[in-house]
Amino acid sequence: MVSLRQIEYLVTVVDEGSFTRAAALLHVTQPALSHQIQALERSVGAALLERASRGAHLTPAGRAFLPHARAVLTDAANALSAARQSVGLAGGELRLATTYSISLGLLPAALRLWSRRHPDVDVRLYEHRHSDELTKAMTGGQADLAIGPRPPDWTGPIHTLGIEDFVIAVSRGDPLAVRHATEVDLAELRDRRWVHYAPDNGLADVLNLACARAAFQPSIAVRTEQTASAPILAAAGLGPALVPANIVPDGYEGYALRPSPGVRRELTAYARTVPDALVSAFLVILKESTRERLSRPAS
Repeated sequence: MVSLRQIEYLVTVVDEGSFTRAAALLHVTQPALSHQIQALERSVGAALLERASRGAHLTPAGRAFLPHARAVLTDAANALSAARQSVGLAGGELRLATTYSISLGLLPAALRLWSRRHPDVDVRLYEHRHSDELTKAMTGGQADLAIGPRPPDWTGPIHTLGIEDFVIAVSRGDPLAVRHATEVDLAELRDRRWVHYAPDNGLADVLNLACARAAFQPSIAVRTEQTASAPILAAAGLGPALVPANIVPDGYEGYALRPSPGVRRELTAYARTVPDALVSAFLVILKESTRERLSRPAS
């Protein structure tokens, strides 16, 4: 029997053009993804994808199947929304998508409040490395609400949460920490070797842009895949790290100070359509929990 999951997997492979990228986006292993596609093809009775060294392409049967597959996913999302509206907030599942740094810094407080007030509603959280990846997943129907930097050219509803500030994290033995500096001109750090991020982590772009504005390119001591590792590696003395201020924990073993000029970005929550009762309730809690952790945008 064909399942919604199998249809979702097929559409994602087609959209990504690759089993590898689709598996990463869906947060499943590539063998598991291949198994589900093969099961779908057995149910259909025909091959839907042609696997090649440079990706995956639709067969004639796949091209005939795809528009109906997309329609099924749209109908399922509409059915879920209609059911939620009819039952209010009693039960159901809230699907959220965000980036790694936001799930680490801002979301825990909102999810804690949500769990206390709506314990019967399950939350499915999808985490992405880059804001572009997040927007693409949201466009494809992965979640009910995305929390991340403002997406360019987004046509659905967007709710501004506030402005996220970044800080420079260093070790306690760093000269900046020893002299108790509260702010540092980024240009002073041009000769330092930095704790950088892997190229597919969106914070790599934030650091590169900040340094470019200060007229230098950062030298790299170490690259990390995990956002949470950056302040830890900086505290260990491997070099300065540019991190969102809200991920620096209380009792941090390193030292954090403001960069000059400041590094900031607007954070938003956005959806494809007008939020239903469940999503609207979460938006209220999200704005409440981030009010003290983000700066207000200039009017």
